This record gives sequence, structure tokens and C-alpha cells, in this order.
Amino acid sequence: MNANIITEQLTQAGQKIEHNSFAIVDNEVGKYTYTQMQWAIVRRMIHATADFEFNGLTHFHSLAVKSGIKAIKQGKKIVADVEMICVGLSQPRLSHFGVTTHHFIADTDVITMAKAENTTRAIQAMRKADKLGLLNDSIIAIGNAPTALLEVIRLIKEEGVKPALIVGMPVGFVSAAESKAATELLKTIPWIVTDGRKGGSTLVVAAIHALLALAEAD
Repeated sequence: MNANIITEQLTQAGQKIEHNSFAIVDNEVGKYTYTQMQWAIVRRMIHATADFEFNGLTHFHSLAVKSGIKAIKQGKKIVADVEMICVGLSQPRLSHFGVTTHHFIADTDVITMAKAENTTRAIQAMRKADKLGLLNDSIIAIGNAPTALLEVIRLIKEEGVKPALIVGMPVGFVSAAESKAATELLKTIPWIVTDGRKGGSTLVVAAIHALLALAEAD
């Protein structure tokens, strides 16, 4: 019997479909090298995309899962690069832990600064989050913009920003793979990334939903 309540589907029919889907993934995935908790995250990512390549493409800092669970249980904030992540996350599940989400990609001042400095909105959005004091101890969720991830890395190295966890999975052809490779070089800041070009907000949402489930079960 699954002990989770808050992070389960709301109906028995929904729960059955989700559990059966997880069972199919477990049956078809073959070998993997993840820990049990890491696999819970990767499995949900595969479930969300029907893409078994994330078994192997997904990499974890050794403290990533522990740090993510701790941040959620302490009600730390989630700062996303795009609104899609905030919309995709279950508000009842977040509210259970007192977690709030934040994004600034469409803010007027962010757009103005991006035009003035000839940078991307994603860069300016992360700078705004930093100025508001939202990055320290938070979960940074990036599924769309490689420049947002690169800016977070710069803020860590140059400004001493210390997020609790980076879920860095930007998708694309320009700087996506490079930004994630740079994230994997971080030693003291925990991270979860997907290698290469593959990524997306759907994956970030799946990873965080898995962390929420792990936090409830912890």
C-alpha cells in the first residue's frame, strides 16, 4: 500500500493508471545505476515523456535528492525560468509543504533590462530573483532557457549565491548541452541535470513532483 496521500492522484482510477504506468516503466527499463530515490525521479521523468533515454541521460550530484527533500520539507521557494513550470506543478502538493513558486520572465522591468543590455529575458529574470533574495536556499528550476542556467552558475561563482538545488534541464540546440555540462562541474551546489540537448519544462515538473512524493514519504 502506498503511504503517500498528498502527492497521489486524487481518484482511485487516476492512482491505478499512474501506478500501472510506473510498473510498465520498471518492467521495460532494463538495467540502471541509480539509487532507489534517484530512480523514483528518473522513472517519473520517463513516465512524463515516454522516453527511456532519460535512464542514463539524467545525472545527479551526490547530495541532490537529500537537499531537494530538505528544501521542500522546510518550505523553501522554487524559482523557475518560465511560467510553464509554475503552472505545471501541483499547487495542492506545494501548499502542503508551504512551497511557493516564482518566475519573472514576462515582467516589464525584465524585458526592459534585456533590451537595454542586449541580453536574454532569462538572464535578467534570474538577476531579478537574486536581487529579491529568492535564489539562496531555493530550488532553481530551469527547463527552457540555457542562458538562465548559465546566469545561475555565474551568480554562484561570482556573487556567492547558494541555492539548495538546481534542477537544470533546458532543452535546445544553442548552449543547452553546454549549460548542463557546466552545472555538473559545480561541487558544492547540488544539481540534477539531463545531458545533451534533451530537456524541457515537463521534465523539471516531473522531477519536482517526484521530490515532493519523496518528501511526503520521508
